Amino acid sequence: MLRSGARRLSGPRRLGRPAPAALRLPALLPLPLSLVLLLPVLLLALLLAAAAPASAHAVLRAADPVDGTVLRTAPRHVTLSFSESVGLPADAFRVYDPGNHRLRTAPADHAPGHPDTVRVTLPDRLAPGTYTVAWRVVSADSHPVSGALTFSVGERTAAPPAPPPAAAEDPATTALHTVARHLAYLSLALLLGTAAFVAYCRPPTTAHLRVPALAATGTLLAATAAGYLLRAPYEQGTSPATALTPAALAHTATTRPGLLLLARLGLLLLVAAGAALLRRRRVRLPRRATLAVGAVLAVALTLTWPASGHAAAGIQVPVAIVSATLHLLAMAVWLGGLAALLWTLRRVPAPDGLPVSVPARFSRLATASVAVLVLTGAYQSWRGLGSWQALTGTAYGRVLLAKLAAVTALLLAAACSRAWTTRLTGASSMPHPRALRRSVLAEAAVATVVLALSTLLTGTVPGRAATESAQAVASPAPGIPAASVTTLPFDTGAPGGHGKVQITLDPGRVGENSVQAVVYGPDGGLSAVPELRVTLTLPAQRVGPLDTRVTDRGGYWATDAFTLPLPGTWTLKATVRVSDLDQVTVSAPVRVAR
Repeated sequence: MLRSGARRLSGPRRLGRPAPAALRLPALLPLPLSLVLLLPVLLLALLLAAAAPASAHAVLRAADPVDGTVLRTAPRHVTLSFSESVGLPADAFRVYDPGNHRLRTAPADHAPGHPDTVRVTLPDRLAPGTYTVAWRVVSADSHPVSGALTFSVGERTAAPPAPPPAAAEDPATTALHTVARHLAYLSLALLLGTAAFVAYCRPPTTAHLRVPALAATGTLLAATAAGYLLRAPYEQGTSPATALTPAALAHTATTRPGLLLLARLGLLLLVAAGAALLRRRRVRLPRRATLAVGAVLAVALTLTWPASGHAAAGIQVPVAIVSATLHLLAMAVWLGGLAALLWTLRRVPAPDGLPVSVPARFSRLATASVAVLVLTGAYQSWRGLGSWQALTGTAYGRVLLAKLAAVTALLLAAACSRAWTTRLTGASSMPHPRALRRSVLAEAAVATVVLALSTLLTGTVPGRAATESAQAVASPAPGIPAASVTTLPFDTGAPGGHGKVQITLDPGRVGENSVQAVVYGPDGGLSAVPELRVTLTLPAQRVGPLDTRVTDRGGYWATDAFTLPLPGTWTLKATVRVSDLDQVTVSAPVRVAR
């Protein structure tokens, strides 16, 4: 007679008749289990084959000088303001003169008291012409972001062809970093889920779980070490060959992601050393002490992810880190515990079988995990999206919708498993186990998809940040003058008589402005035209047309002093003459701020 009256999934039935062969555990999970265990690897390969490079999450809000402006005097600094605090990797700023020669500048630093603002000091004397600034920083959630801007001193110059710019990221480094990140999530889920399954579900034997637990620990150690080595090349966009240089290793140790990776390595080594010592001395801690120590270590280990992810940037950071930690723990307990249950069902020998209390306990554990996932997931979705429009209008929202659909399918599969488990524990009948087998296998397969989408979501710019970035571009930060740049395509109808003219009003506000116009030919290169006239009219106030009187300055047209008297929506007209007989007038609205 079984203690506490628990039924088993195999073995003799109460009436004394032998259980059908279909009820024995070895038949419960046949060879398709191997396919389920290989599914994470296959899915990971598909994601790496189809995924674009991970989007960075810090967005540029303002720049001084503003991109494309012409300044009367040379600036002392180039200052960039971002949506969140950023780190500075080695070689964060590169400044090139009008001849595309790199200038020697001081190391970049943060503006005093503003971790979201970085600047680089320029040389004392800058020759007239156009300068290019290439920059690369690391966002608070550990992802690098890069870009470039130009400004001119005195006048724009037709610079010679620029040398090929350095790649924003090295494909090999990005691929290896992505593999390490995915493997870290998978191994964390398996490790913590197995531990929770053993602690709460209490299977009759745990020797069979030692192999997946050790494999998960080893994989997590290797993935974390790889993440640390690849951190500097990932931030700088360089080859993996630079990972082992002393400078790269030392730099990573000074960054928050690097310190958290070291902390994760230390925790894993501490757990491994402690377990080996207790096993060697054959010491068994009291159950409560074991659970307490395990819970503390699990929380500390899990915390190393949110502390350098989405939760570490944006609004309500302390609450977000707590929520993200609970979300990750619940995910690991549910999905990793499910893998442990499958492995247990596969490995428990006949004829003893597995008590129904084990899947019943896991069902309750999974239900609690789902409740935590729903609560924390709702908060994180609100924090990451910011608006309903971002749900369909941003990449983050679309990935989130895919994850929600996968979670819904997972809940349906889990509900089927719970229903069959409930029938198994009932006294009325013993259902056929094939239905339970199919629902558990389906749950495991969909769970792998959910885990992959969760990992993918961490590499996608949040909808709130994307929206703020768009608003920042449409409405520049106060205190920093913004140039108005308008591009007008034209076509005279004659062969070779088409192109575009780019007109810049600086600062594009009421008062004195400078006007610059550049004409591009059919091939996209600079084009010299015999005549260009630019006027502005304010129809609402019946003002104009006002002639800007731009003059040819050898490669571009400009005037240093043109006054806009009133704010409003002006009509900008450009008359382009490309030959003695061919000319055309094109126009576009231009918003002039007060």
